[in-house]
Amino acid sequence: MRSPALAELQAPGRYSRSVPELPLLRRGLDYLGLAKPPVERSVDDTGDYGSRLARMHDDEAEVGPLNAYENKRLRRIQLFGTTGTVLILIGSLGTGMLPVLQNPIVGTRILSLPSRMYSTALTVSIGGMMMLVVAWLLLGRYAIGRFSVEVAEGRSPARRMSRRQADTTLIMWITPLLLAPPLLSKDVYSYLAQSAIAYKGMDPYTYSPMRGLGVDHPLTLSVPNLWKDTPAPYGPLFLWIGEHVTALTGDNITAAVLLHRLIALAGVAMIVWALPRLARRCGVSTVAALWIGALNPLLILHLIGGIHNESLMLGMMLVGMELCFRAIEGSDPLRRPSGPLPSRAGWILIGGAALIAASAMIKVASMLALGFVGIALARRWGATLPALRHAPIGQWWTRSKTSIIALSKSASILLAVSAIVIGGIGTATGLGFGWTGTLSTGGIVRSWMSMPTLLGVVSGRVGLWLGLGEQTQAILDIARPIGQVIAGVFVIRWLLACLAGRVHALGGLGIAMATFVVFFPFVQAWYLLWAIIPLAAWATTRWFRLGTVIISGIMSVVVMPTSSDTPPLTVAQGLATGVLMVGVAATAFFIDSPIRVWFNRRRHKV
Repeated sequence: MRSPALAELQAPGRYSRSVPELPLLRRGLDYLGLAKPPVERSVDDTGDYGSRLARMHDDEAEVGPLNAYENKRLRRIQLFGTTGTVLILIGSLGTGMLPVLQNPIVGTRILSLPSRMYSTALTVSIGGMMMLVVAWLLLGRYAIGRFSVEVAEGRSPARRMSRRQADTTLIMWITPLLLAPPLLSKDVYSYLAQSAIAYKGMDPYTYSPMRGLGVDHPLTLSVPNLWKDTPAPYGPLFLWIGEHVTALTGDNITAAVLLHRLIALAGVAMIVWALPRLARRCGVSTVAALWIGALNPLLILHLIGGIHNESLMLGMMLVGMELCFRAIEGSDPLRRPSGPLPSRAGWILIGGAALIAASAMIKVASMLALGFVGIALARRWGATLPALRHAPIGQWWTRSKTSIIALSKSASILLAVSAIVIGGIGTATGLGFGWTGTLSTGGIVRSWMSMPTLLGVVSGRVGLWLGLGEQTQAILDIARPIGQVIAGVFVIRWLLACLAGRVHALGGLGIAMATFVVFFPFVQAWYLLWAIIPLAAWATTRWFRLGTVIISGIMSVVVMPTSSDTPPLTVAQGLATGVLMVGVAATAFFIDSPIRVWFNRRRHKV
C-alpha cells in the first residue's frame, strides 16, 4: 500500500486551490513565473510537478469472489479464449513463421495441410485472434468491472475473479501456443543466427548473419532480409543465453526455437510473480493488474507466440523493482548500525538494482527503471521537490541541499551497482561493450507507430508530391533526434513528479516508458507492453483502462500473420470470415450472446 504521506499528496481535491481554471496563456505565464499567481502559495509547498498525473491513480478495494452464475460464465469465457488459441495454433501451421530449411511439418500429411491452403489457414488464424481478444474483453467484467458502469464511474466492481482463476485462465490460453511455430515475427531466427555467431567465437556486434555464418547457412536463410546484413542490437546477457541454446541444440532450428520459447515463458512467469506484488504495493487490485498486463492479448500473441526477448527484459525489470521497493518502502534500515556494510534490506536493494541493470543487458530500454528507483531511494533519505518559484533566490541552497545530497547518494549507489553489473556481464560473457555501437541498428525500420518517423515519412511524401525530390531520410535524420530530445525532457518531468511525491515511482516509470515508445525512432506493436505492464499495477483511471483495452484489442488484430505479397482481397476475405467465425462461436458458447438472444426473441414472436 502507499505511504500515508503519498496518500495525502494524491488525495482528490488537494490541488484544487492551487490549480484554478485559467486561460491557457495565463496559465502558461504563471507556470513560467512571469505572472503573479492567482492564489498566493506558501514557500513551504511542494513543487507543482505531478499534480495532474496523480489523478491517474486511486486505491482499489479487493472484493469478494464470484457467485455461481458468474463462475459458470467465467468458465465459458476461459474455454472460448482457449478455443481461439487452438485455432491460432492450427492456422499457424500455414501462416506461422516457419524456417526456410528444417521445416518440421514438411512431408507430414495432416500437419502440412494448412500450408497448402493458405487462405483457409489465414482465416483460421485471424478468427482465433479475434476470439482471444473477445474473450479478454469479456473477462474484463470480472477483473475491472463493466466498462459502461464500474469503469465509467471509477469504482470497483462488487465481485472479482480470484487470483487462482486469473492464473488458470492464462495457463489455458497460452498452452496451445507453446507448440506453435513463431507467430507474427521472424525475430527469433535473428536471435539464433546472432547467438551462433557468438558461439563460434566471433563478435556478433561486428559480424552480421551473412558475414558470420554465410549466405547459405540454414540460420541465415530464415533471418528476414532486413536483418541479414546487420549486427546484433541486443545486450550481451541475451546473446550469452543464446550461446548456451546453440551449444545444446547445434543447428537444430526446431529445438532452438522451442528453448527460446521456454525462455520467453520464464520471462512471463517473472511478470506474473512481480505484477500482483507491485499492484498491492500501489493499492491496486492484483487481479485487475494481471488482466491488463499479463492476460493482455499483445503479451500472449507477441511475447509468447512471437518469442520476443522483451518478455525476459520486462520480467527481470519488474522483479528487480519489486525487490527495490521492498527494501526502500520497508521499515528496516538499509545499513548495519555497527558499520557501513548493507543490512539484509540493503542487500535486497542492491540485488534488485543489479537485476534491473542485468535486464538492460537484454535490451537497454529497461535501464530507465533505475532512474525511478533512484528517486524512490532519495525520497527515503529526505529528498523532495521544494517549490522554488515562490521562495527568495537566496534560500535556494538552504531549501534544496537535503534533496541534492540524497539524490547524489542515491545516484552514486545505483550507478556503482550498474557499472559493476554491466562491466561484469560484458567481461564474463566475452562479448564486451560492442552493443553500445549497435543500439541504432533498428533505425532502418520505418514504423508508423513512432511519432518522429511518422511525421518524417509523411513530410517526405508531401515533399515528393510537391516536386521537391526524395528527402525522407534527410527529414528522418532531423526529426528522430528532436523526438529523442523531447522524450528526454518529458522523462525529466516525470522524474520530478515522482520526486514531488505525487506519483509512485512505478507509475512514473510506466508514463516515461509510454513517452519513450511514442518518440522512439522505431516502434513495434509489442513495445506498447513496455508501458502497459508497469502502468497496469498503478494507473486506475477510466481513460487509461479504456484506452489500453482499445489499443491492445486493435493492435492484436491489425498485426496479422500475412506475408508482404498477400493480396488485399485475401486479407479482406480472411477478416470477414474471421468475424463470422467469432459470431458463430460466441452463439455456441454463450447462452446470453446477442445473436442467440435476438434469435430467441424472433422465435418467440413467431
